[in-house]
Amino acid sequence: MRLRSGVFASACLLVQALGVGLFLRGFFPVPVRSLPRSGALAGPPAEPPPTGFSSNWTKVPSPLFKKAVIVLIDALRDDFVFGSKGKRFMPYTTQLVERGTSHSFVAEAKPPTVTMPRIKALTTGSIPGFIDVIMNLNSPALLEDNLIQQAKAAGKRIIFYGDDTWVRLFPKQFVEYDGTTSFFVSDYTEVDDNVTRHLDNVMKREDWDLLILHYLGLDHIGHLSGPHSPLIGPKLSEMDNIIKKIHTSLLSKEEGEVTSPHLLVVCGDHGMSETGSHGGSSEGEVRTPLLFVSSAFDRAGGLLKPPELVQQTDLAVTLAIGLGLPISRNSVGQLLLPVVQQKTVREQLRYLHLNGFQLSRLLQENMATYEKDPGFQQFKMAEKSHGSWIKLYLEGNTSEVLRNLGKKVLRQYLEAIRVLSSSLSKQVAQYDTYSMIVGTIIVLEVLVLLLLSTAKALSSRAELEVPLSPLCSLLFYLTCLMLCAVHVVVCTSTESSCYFCSISWLTAIGVIMLISGLLCVILSALEKVFVNPKQMAKNPAAATSSWSEFDMLILAGTVGHVSSLGASSFIEEEHQTWYFLVSTLCLALCQETCRHYFLAKDCDLQLPSSAKANPEEVKGAHHHRDDAGYLQDASKTGKAANSESTRGSEKWMALATPWVVLVCCRLLRSLNQTGVQWAHKPDFGHWLTSSEHKAELSLVASVSLVMIFILVQRRCSLVSKIAMALGLLGVYSYRAAIGNVEFPWQRDSKDISKGIIEARFVYVFVLGIVFTGTKDLLKSQVLSTDAKTKFIGLWEIYSGLVLLAALLLRPHNLPVLVFCLLIQAMMTKYVWKPLEFDAAQVTIMHYWFGQAFFFFQGNSNSIASVDVSAGFVGLDNYVEIPAIFLTGFATYSGPLLWAVHLLCYLSSDVSRNPSAMGHGCFCYALLRSIPVAVYIVLVTGLRYHLFIWSVFSPKLLYEGVHVFITAAVCTFFTAMDHNHLRKVQD
Repeated sequence: MRLRSGVFASACLLVQALGVGLFLRGFFPVPVRSLPRSGALAGPPAEPPPTGFSSNWTKVPSPLFKKAVIVLIDALRDDFVFGSKGKRFMPYTTQLVERGTSHSFVAEAKPPTVTMPRIKALTTGSIPGFIDVIMNLNSPALLEDNLIQQAKAAGKRIIFYGDDTWVRLFPKQFVEYDGTTSFFVSDYTEVDDNVTRHLDNVMKREDWDLLILHYLGLDHIGHLSGPHSPLIGPKLSEMDNIIKKIHTSLLSKEEGEVTSPHLLVVCGDHGMSETGSHGGSSEGEVRTPLLFVSSAFDRAGGLLKPPELVQQTDLAVTLAIGLGLPISRNSVGQLLLPVVQQKTVREQLRYLHLNGFQLSRLLQENMATYEKDPGFQQFKMAEKSHGSWIKLYLEGNTSEVLRNLGKKVLRQYLEAIRVLSSSLSKQVAQYDTYSMIVGTIIVLEVLVLLLLSTAKALSSRAELEVPLSPLCSLLFYLTCLMLCAVHVVVCTSTESSCYFCSISWLTAIGVIMLISGLLCVILSALEKVFVNPKQMAKNPAAATSSWSEFDMLILAGTVGHVSSLGASSFIEEEHQTWYFLVSTLCLALCQETCRHYFLAKDCDLQLPSSAKANPEEVKGAHHHRDDAGYLQDASKTGKAANSESTRGSEKWMALATPWVVLVCCRLLRSLNQTGVQWAHKPDFGHWLTSSEHKAELSLVASVSLVMIFILVQRRCSLVSKIAMALGLLGVYSYRAAIGNVEFPWQRDSKDISKGIIEARFVYVFVLGIVFTGTKDLLKSQVLSTDAKTKFIGLWEIYSGLVLLAALLLRPHNLPVLVFCLLIQAMMTKYVWKPLEFDAAQVTIMHYWFGQAFFFFQGNSNSIASVDVSAGFVGLDNYVEIPAIFLTGFATYSGPLLWAVHLLCYLSSDVSRNPSAMGHGCFCYALLRSIPVAVYIVLVTGLRYHLFIWSVFSPKLLYEGVHVFITAAVCTFFTAMDHNHLRKVQD
C-alpha cells in the first residue's frame, strides 16, 4: 500500500500516542491500599496482653478535644508564619507560636504539590499517586478510608466552607457546606469573603463538632503576582484576624465548661514557588506551617525552638487520635507525640500502639517479606516491652522502674513507627509493569518503523510502500497467538491490578494484533534494507543525497539532547540544553551565509551539499523568493530580484540575521529565570512585575503589542488587520482592567476588575480571524483554488493564534511573542529562502526554536511553572474544557506557533516541490518520536530513582502531552498537503 510521507507519519504518531497513553497509565500507579476488613479484624486492637493479665482497653480511646476547627490556608508557606512576614503581618499567630498554648511544626508535602492530592494526604494519611495532578481539575468522590468518613460514621457533625474540591471529594459527609471554585484565580477577595461571612453565625452555634475552612485567596494572589506581591501582606493580616476571631471564640465556649477542651488547627495544603506557582518539589512549595492551638497544651515559654519538621500525612493520624476516631487504614503517618503529651503514660503508649499496629498491618498486606522489615521487628519488640510495662502497672508498681520502662517503650514505639512509615512511603505505590511493557513496545516499534522509512519518506516523491503481505503471513498469526497466550498467563496469574488486563478482550486482542502487525512490517523493511540492498538501490524513490556539515550538526544536537535525558540535573535545567543548541545553530547559520555569499561561485549559490546531490529534488524544492514572493508568482519574484542594490542590502541583512537572533535569544534568557537551580534568582520579568514598576511594564506591553501588529498584519486581509488591531487593544484593556498595567489616565487601582468583558471582546476577534482563515482554507481545499488563497487562510489562522497567545501570556512575556515573530520573519526572508534550505532542515530548525521558546516563556519541567491563571481568562466561573484548552495553549504556545508558522512556510509557494509538506510532517513526527521513546526506556529503568517523582515524572507528563499535541499538528499538516494529493491523483 503506497502512502504519502505525511499520512504515514501522522498514522505512526497516532499509534505512538496510544502507546504513550498506555505507558502513562501503567507508570503512574494506583497507591497500595489496605484490604477491607470485617468482624474482629475491623476493630481496634487491645493493649499488648501481659502474661497472666487481660486488658480492659479494647476500644478506641475517648476524644481529647470536644470540638475542632481546621483552618486550611491554600499555598501558605512556612516562612509566611514563622518568618519575617509572619512577625509583620500575623502578630496574633506569632504570639500563639511563641508564647501561647500551641505546638508548631513544619509539615512537608510530597510532590505533586497541588490541592486535590494534598487534601487526600491530609484526610487519609496516605501518599496520593502522581497522576492525581491531572485529576485535580475534576476531583471524583474519595472512596478511600479517610478522617472525614470516620468522623461521619462516629456521628460527628461536620460543617465545611471553602474550596469546592472538598465538596467533590466528600459529597455526602457535610451537614452544611458552601463551596467556592478554586480555579478562578483572578479573584482573591470574594473567594475568601464567601467563607468568612459564615463565621460569626457558626461560631455561636453548638450544632457541630468539626468545622473546616479552606481559604483560597492567598493561592490566587500567588498565581497572579508571586509570593513577594504587595497583596500578600494584607491577605496574611486578614488570615491572622480570622485565626484570632476563631481562637477567642473557642476560648469563650470553654469558659464555665468542665468538658474536654477545643482544638484549632492552622495549616496549608502546599506552599508556593518563587514565581507563585506550585506543583513541584522546591522548598517553598513543599514546606507548610502546621499549628495546633488548644487550652489543653502547656503555655510555650523559655527559649523558642525552631519548629520540628514532620510529614503532612502525620496530621490525619494525629487528628484521628485527638477526635477519638479510628486511624485511616491506608495512613502512613506518625502520631505527633507533643499533641498528646498532656495525657498519662498509659494513654500515650496506647495511642502509639494503635498507630504502630495500623502501620504494621498495612505493611503486612503490601509487602511479602514484611517479617524481615526492621520497623516490623522493632514494633514487635516494643509490643513485648509494652506488655511488661502494663504488667508492672496493673500490679500497682509506682517505682522509678515503671517510669524508666515507660520512657523506654515510648522511644521504642517512636522509632518503630518512624521506620515503618519510611518503609511504607517507599512501598506506597506499585507500578503496572505489564501495561508499561505493552506501551513501551508500541512506542519503540513506531520509532523503528519511522527510522527505517526515513530514506523513502524524504525522497523526491515523499511516498513509501507499506507492505501488507506480512499481515497475511504465518509469522503474524504465530506472533498473535504467542502474545495472546502471554496475555492470558499474565492476567490470570498476577496478584496486582493491571489496567491492560482490565480492558475488554476485544480491545486487548486489537492491541496485540497491532503490535504483531508492526513487528512484521518492521521485519519486512529490515529484510529489504539488509537482505536485498540492490533492490533498494534500484528503487527510484530512494534518496541518494549526501550529508552536509549542517546536517551533521543537526544530528549531533538531536543525539546530544536525547542523551542528556538520563540525568536528573539535565532534565531540571533542560532549557540550558536548548539555549546552547539554538546558539550553536545561529553560529552555523552565520557560517552558511558567509559561505553562500562570499565563498561560493556566483553560479553555485545553492544550498549545502545535501540539496545539491539530487538535481531533480533541488528543482522541485526551488523557492528562492522574498516575503513579497509569498503572495506572488515565480515570474514576479524573478523580476523583483534583479535589482543589484536590493541584492546587496539583502546580503548584509542575511549576514546580520544570525547575530540578531543570537542577541534576541540572549535578551529572552534574561527575561525569565527557569529550571530549578536558578529559578529563584531575580530576573527582568520579576523586576517588571513588581508593583513599583507598573509604568515600565505598561510601556513594554504597549510597545510589544504595537510590534506584534506590525509583524503580523502584512499578510492579512484588510478585515483581519482591523480585527487584529482592535483585538490587541482589547488585550491591553484586559490587562489594565485586572491591574497588571495601566493607561496614562489611570492613576489608581480602585477600578480593578476581573476583566471578563475585555477578554471576551478579544475572543470575538480571535474567533473572527480564525473563522476567516478557515473559510479560505476550505475554499482552497474544496474548490482547488490557487495557493494564494490557501496561504492567506493559513496565515490568518496563525494570526488568530498569535492574538490568543497575546491575551493569555502574562504582560511581561509579550516581548517573547515579539521576538518569536521577529525571528520568524528575518529567518524566512534572509536565511531560509535565499540559502534554499530544504524542508527537512527548515522543519528541524523550527522544532528547535519551538523548544527554546517553550522555556523562554518561563516554562520548565516542573508542574509549578504551568500558568493556571491563563485557563480562566474571560471566564466568570470554572468551565472544564475551555479552562484545560486555554491552559494547554498558553503552556505550549511557543512550540505551537512555530509549528503553525512552519506550515505557512512550507505551503507558501505554488512552485514548491509538493513533497515539502510531506517531508516537514515526517521530520516533525520523527523529532518528537525519538526523545519520547528514549525517555520512556530511561524512566522505566530509573523508576526507583530518588528523584523519580520530583524530576522524572513531571518531565514524563510534559513529554506525553507534547506527543498528543504533535499528533494533532501532524494531522493538520497532512490535511493541508493538498497540492501533493492533487499531483498524485493527476
